[in-house]
Amino acid sequence: MKKLRIALTKGRLEDKTVAMFEQLGFDCEQLHNKGRKLILDIPNANMEVVLAKAADVITYIENGVCDIGVVGKDTIMEYGGSFFEVLDLGFGRCKFALAGKKGVDFYDGYNERTIATKYPNVTRRFFEAKGMDVRVVKIEGSVELAPLLGLSDAIVDIVETGSTLRENGLEVLEDVAPISAKLIVNTVSMKLRQQEIEDLIEQITSVIA
Repeated sequence: MKKLRIALTKGRLEDKTVAMFEQLGFDCEQLHNKGRKLILDIPNANMEVVLAKAADVITYIENGVCDIGVVGKDTIMEYGGSFFEVLDLGFGRCKFALAGKKGVDFYDGYNERTIATKYPNVTRRFFEAKGMDVRVVKIEGSVELAPLLGLSDAIVDIVETGSTLRENGLEVLEDVAPISAKLIVNTVSMKLRQQEIEDLIEQITSVIA
């Protein structure tokens, strides 16, 4: 029987997901000793894991090369896509926030604001909902630099503790959206392998409850 293929976001979410799999009694030895391998076997569960970057997890699920994915809500909000979002896994909790220089009133005056972010789609939607025109500048690295260098009036970024903001003289001006890890499923897999997928969802629900 073909293995159920699960795409995991590399890094923090990967570690938390592996810990969850171990709670379910899955044999995660290959995931702990992966070396440079990117496709890893869970021998006692007829499953294999594919390690990928967050945006690629969505691509693999949409195109049906993986059945199930674990990805942050931030990536889902930025990239969208056609798949089922079936479960909040309860870890990887943080938030999107609008942040700017401490003590500066971001909303004062009528000039068009410039926002720096790694998440242009999320940012545009947030300001469209407010009826505000903004100029969005996409940054790949440390977004906190943009307001300090005078490139932007504020940033939209993921905030966990806010310590990086504080250390750079920035503060959260407004929360944009909460984020956590989500379980997503390919639409065709949900039909063809419904029982297996539902069984897995049930097992996961029992450990995260």
